[in-house]
Order: sequence, then structure tokens, then C-alpha cells
Amino acid sequence: MLDFKRVLAAKPRKHETPKRADLTTPWGEQLDPAAVLTEHPTPQFARERWQNLNGYWEYAITKDACAEDGSELVSEALSDALPESFDGKILVPFSPEAPLSGVGRMVQPDEVLWYRRMLDVPAMGRDERLLLHFQAVDYQCTCCVNGREVGAHTGGYLPFCFDITDALASAALATPATPVTPDEGTVPSQAEVVLRVTDPSDTGTQLRGKQKLVPSDIWYTAQSGIWQAVWCEVVPAAHIASLHIDADPARSGVSVCAGTTAAGTLRAHVLAADGVCVGTAEAPAKAFAATAEAPDVGTSGQFAAEAFVPIDDPHLWSLNDPYLYTVELEFASEAEPVANLVASAASDAEHLAPDRVMSYTAFRTCEVRPDADGIPRFFLNGEQLLLKGVLDQGYWPDGLITAPADEALVFDIQSAKDLGFNMMRKHIKIESERWYYHCDRLGMLVWQDMVSGGGTYGKWYTSQFPTLFKSLWTRLSDEGPARYAHFAAEDPTYRDEWRETCAGTINALRNHPCIVTWVLFNEAWGQFDARAMTEFARSLDATRPIDSTSGWYDQRVGDYFSVHNYFRDLEVYADPLRAMINDASMPARAFATSEFGGLTWHIPGHSACEVAYGYDAYETPQKWFEALTTQLATMEVLEAQGLAAYVYTQLTDIEEETNGLLT
Repeated sequence: MLDFKRVLAAKPRKHETPKRADLTTPWGEQLDPAAVLTEHPTPQFARERWQNLNGYWEYAITKDACAEDGSELVSEALSDALPESFDGKILVPFSPEAPLSGVGRMVQPDEVLWYRRMLDVPAMGRDERLLLHFQAVDYQCTCCVNGREVGAHTGGYLPFCFDITDALASAALATPATPVTPDEGTVPSQAEVVLRVTDPSDTGTQLRGKQKLVPSDIWYTAQSGIWQAVWCEVVPAAHIASLHIDADPARSGVSVCAGTTAAGTLRAHVLAADGVCVGTAEAPAKAFAATAEAPDVGTSGQFAAEAFVPIDDPHLWSLNDPYLYTVELEFASEAEPVANLVASAASDAEHLAPDRVMSYTAFRTCEVRPDADGIPRFFLNGEQLLLKGVLDQGYWPDGLITAPADEALVFDIQSAKDLGFNMMRKHIKIESERWYYHCDRLGMLVWQDMVSGGGTYGKWYTSQFPTLFKSLWTRLSDEGPARYAHFAAEDPTYRDEWRETCAGTINALRNHPCIVTWVLFNEAWGQFDARAMTEFARSLDATRPIDSTSGWYDQRVGDYFSVHNYFRDLEVYADPLRAMINDASMPARAFATSEFGGLTWHIPGHSACEVAYGYDAYETPQKWFEALTTQLATMEVLEAQGLAAYVYTQLTDIEEETNGLLT
């Protein structure tokens, strides 16, 4: 039964964009600009010699001359395009739009955002390299070091890095120099880093999640530029470039696949939680062409090594016992004569220092399969589990899409656990890798969404149509040009980017045991070819279930029949895949109510906007709490009828959306 009262209450209203209240979090209030997010950004791939580059940078916002005349930026002229003066300081990694950045300015699609800072160059040996890492920059950027372009990147959500070693000795910057490489002469003790950024936001078709230049309702303030950590590290020239770790209980061992920059030997040591080594293995790193089949290590590195470390009686990771094994990796390149090393009096037998990387892993299995009664369920380590999820957008009032502190990430996860949830659905965003690390160590399951994009979403197909006519959730194809247009996916460049970013997301996050489901499309936002994209995602990771279409327009594929239910009685629906085939032996998909709730309680002084948006408003906390507990209790009852997973909307209030469990 459709609740028309709730439908009308949730109808988006035209209104002026409300001014955001100056809300802060406890972590934002205590923020030290000299020590911003100082924890290592990648706990699963950590080296000792790294330097945090968060903090104050110079910034400027200028008109985009290339956008005005339609030309492309000539990379050699980037340093010449620098603004004559900078506008002030910005606190990285907060975007200019975030209050904590100190800027408070929205970058427009026809503008360029510039960053500049001086980098203290660490001492380096001749056969060492300096890598400059950006965890996320929205959206297109070009980087120069000492006036020399070192690389460019497109995409707002995935990490990338540039090898800036060759640019350090550039004569473009006159600073005191320190001898480092006899063959190159000297390099400055400091280097100038410049970043040029442009972002079309929702005027383009690129992946952008829930960002809008004019935010309202369920859409949030658009952001540009650096929004995750910036850092650098010293690595040997021969080093590990990528890593895939699979701890398999069935094989009683840890498989380590590493991409490397040279031939050599990979050694892997696995340590129990008490620090005792419980297994060691080594394997040669060979050129891809020399191997029968390129190992599964992503795209980084020209060489690869595969090592398997047997583990006796592996300790399983679970919600109540999130047991992690430490993985120590050591990679040594093949022997080179000392003449090619840093000058020393050592004998010709001396080799290069090995690359050392710290990581971790966990033994656990996750799957969707029928229970003893033939009802499809989610199983963790072979035990049936009702997934009790909460929607997590990853927004803060002072940092926006950037957490104001590492403790803020922990607070959200622990709060969800304390409220009785065992799963968080990271919604239309790739979070800081430390968030996944904390889920790993605290024992919180994660459904990871892919970031959405495409053209302007038509309200009829993405909202009104499926709200009014439930029967159409399973009857509308997403294949072919006509359907692409319905779902704002007609731009082939967008579809290519979605596929590339889907692969990048899986490769970047699949080592995290907390992630137990990939969610591909949400509410038809840029949806296309879900059947083919599910096969594509499965080819990259066959160890996790896939929610192909969360919300509606199910294409009878994936591991879940996944619906959003804000306006109807909560119930379990029959899987259309099984009904279509009419074959009782056909493995049915698990039923998931992957969004519901959205109950609103607007609290003056604790809400960012005067305008409130949600799916049912309450005047008192008592009435709100009664409605909330009734809905959650209904979900518990529905487990007996076949419910495998639910996701309540949502964890926190965000701008106009005051439907959070927390303000």
C-alpha cells in the first residue's frame, strides 16, 4: 500500500538555497592546523619514511582561460599560467567550500583552483625515489614540481601518486642545495609544489556522487580540489607498487600478489595479533611476459610476484572478534654492481637495501546462499547473519566530505555499533582509507557503493515513476541508447569513466575484510548495462556478493533483489528472477531493503539549515523514537519471512536532510 501522505511530504520543494548554520564538531573545534590528520593515510600499505603534507597551502581561484576559449591546457606552459598572486591560505585537505578550510568559497565550473606549497625534501640515496601522493582530488588536476610537470590525473575519488624525483634537481627554483645524487649533481633542500585543479561539478557528466552547485533536499554542497590527505614517501627505485592480499580459510593460508618495479625476490611474513610470526614465504618477481598469466595485482608495476604463506588453524575475523594478522613484506631487487649504488667502500657483493611495506589481513568468508529451508541469506564465516545496516554518507558540517579528525571516523563507526547495527552502507562515496581500516579493526561490515555520475537526473525516471508504480521496478531495461537517456547515462565518456572507476575502487579497497558487498548502481542514477557491469565487477572480485541495482529497475542479476521502501508497508518481495524462470531449483537472490526510514526530526541549533527534508516529520523526540523503533522492530520480524539485509536512512543529519540518528 502506497502512503500518499508520506509521498507528498517528501516531495522536493522549490525554495531559495538556505544559508548553512555555522555548525562545528568537537574535532573541528579542537583542530590544530599544524597537525591535521597526521595518521598514516594507508595502513594497509605503509612504509616508515613518509611525510605528512596536510596543513596550510597557498591558494588562488582564477578564471579558466581554457574554458573561455575552448582550448586545452598546454602542459609546458602550466608554470607560466600561475596567478600573479595567491588569494591566501587554505587548510589542506579540506576543500575550499568546507568551513575548516578557512576559505568558504565555492569553486565554479569556469574557474581554476590553484594550490602551492614548499616541500622539505628528505635525504635520499642515489637509488631512491620520492613519491608524492594525493589520496583524492576533485576533479582534474595537473601537478608541477619546481616548474616541471610531473603528472596529471582525472577523477575525484581515487588515490594517485607522482614520482617527483627527476623534478627535484630542476634549476627553476633557486634554493640552498644538498648533494644527493652524484650523477645528477644537487637538488634543493626544498621544492615548490603547484597543483592546478578544475571541476565541472554537476554541470558535467563525470562521477560526482551527491554534490551539487545548488544543494537541496538529498543533494549536498559541491566541493572541489584536494579533499583527502597529501603526503610523500621515500622508496627504493626497486619497490612494491601494488598489493593484493587474500586470506583464504579454505586453503589455510595467505596469498600475497605484489606488483613491483623490478625483478627480484618478495618475502612475506605473517604475524599473529600478539606479534609472533606464524608463517613465511618468498617468491620471485618476474616480468609479466615471463609469467604464464599476469597475476591479480591491478595495473601498478611492470613485474609481479605471488607468494603463499600457509597458516595453521587460522583465527577467523568476526563482528565480535575482529582478528587481524600483520603482514610484513620485503622486496629485494636482483643484485647490481656497487658502481651503480651510492658511493661507498663496500665490496662488490653488496646489494641494494630492500623495500619494506607493512600491511594486514584477516580470514573470513562472505556469501549469499540458501539456508536449510531454501531461503537465500547472507552468511559470514558460514553462519547466517541478518545484515542490520545504516546509510552512511560521510559528511560533516565543518569538514563536509572530509572528516575533521581520525577520531571522527571512529566515532561514527562506534556509534553505529552502539546503536545495534552490524553494517554500514558507504553511500555514493569512496571514504578515506582509514575509515575502512577502523571498520576492519572494530568489526563493522561494509556495503561499498560505486560513485554515481551521468547527466542531469530526470525526476520522472529516477524518482516519481518508481515511487508511484512498484510493478515497474523489474520491467524497465537499462540497455541501449534509449534507456541510457532515461537514466542520464547517454554520454559514452561517462560510461567509460564509471567502468574504469569501478575497477579502481575494487582494486583499491578489496584487501579490506570489512567490505562484504559491492553496490553498483543506486536509484537509476547513471545506471546502464547492469547485467554486463555485474559480470565485469565479478571478474575483478569473485569473493564478495554484488548488489547490482539498489532501489529499483532490477535487471534480474546480482546476489540481491534490492529495493528502497520509504512509502509502502515494509514487507519481503518475491525475487523476480526466480518468478520469471519458474524453477524452484534456481538459486534465488537474497532480499534486501537497502534503504528505508528517513524519519525526520529537525532540532533548532543542531540542524545546518532552516529548511528540513525527510520522509516523515515528528514534532517531539518521543514520537520520532516510537516511529523509529517500530520500523526497526518490523525489520527484525521480517527476517523470518526472508529478509536478508536492511539499511536504515541514515546515520547523521546532513544539511537539509534532518533524518539522521545523530545530529
